[in-house]
This record gives sequence, C-alpha cells and structure tokens, in this order.
Amino acid sequence: MTYVLFSVWFTVIHIAAYFIAGLIALKVCSSTYEGTSRVMDYHRDVTEGEEKKHVAKWIFPAQAARGLLMSIVLYPILGPLGELSLIVRILFIAGLMFIYHHLACVSPGPDNLEGLVYMRKRYIQRGSFFTFQLEMTLYPLLFAVAVSYLLF
Repeated sequence: MTYVLFSVWFTVIHIAAYFIAGLIALKVCSSTYEGTSRVMDYHRDVTEGEEKKHVAKWIFPAQAARGLLMSIVLYPILGPLGELSLIVRILFIAGLMFIYHHLACVSPGPDNLEGLVYMRKRYIQRGSFFTFQLEMTLYPLLFAVAVSYLLF
C-alpha cells in the first residue's frame, strides 16, 4: 500500500472512530461536555450558538490534520507492523493511541498524567477522571481494530 493511500484510509478511520467514540461518550456523559456547569468548562460548549458554530466549522479540518500527522509518524514502521499477528497489531496500535495520544500526552487534561500535575483541583475529580476514560478507551479500541484489519 502506498504511503498516500495509507494516510488517506488511516485518516478516514481516525475520523470515524473519533466521532463514534465521541458521540457515545456525549450520550453517556453529557454533563461533562455540555451546559454551564459542565466539568470541562474550559472547552467550548457544543450546545451554545457561536461556540457550536466554531466547533462545527473546525472539527473536520482539525481531525483530518491529526489523522494525517499520526499516519506519517508510522511510515518507518509500516513493514514491521504488517508482520505482526492481527491481535498483536490491535493491541500495539490501541496501546500506542491510548498511552501516547491520551494518558501520557504532554497537554494537561483532567484525565491524563499531566493534568494530575498541572490542572487546578476543581478539574481533577475521581469521578470525572474515570468518566473521561470511556471515550479515551473506546476510541483507541475502535481505531486499532479498524486500522489493523483494514490497512494491513
């Protein structure tokens, strides 16, 4: 598979997994993301007019850029990834996405290690920490299964 084709499909899969996981998390944990008393009040409120328009305008371009950038980083190891068994490849990609993309990332969030260090106490609550993990575990699993099965 050519690098360009890999990047295109990788990005499509990323966007699909991102939206599926996000929509499920939004249904289960809407108070985390919506309304004036939401846990993530430092994010735009996706139910409020102007903020909703901004998110709607930029979400696809931002996710397309993320998918492209993440795919390019994998170019040097595509061969070895393709040699792994399906289950090992799924576990590797899911682990890579969960650990690097989320839990150990350097941007502080209420659900990652940097956030536990740098965020104010009001954003770090045991309940919200685990609530966020729903989306953050669902996305890597959906993504890893689709990428592992469809691209290798």
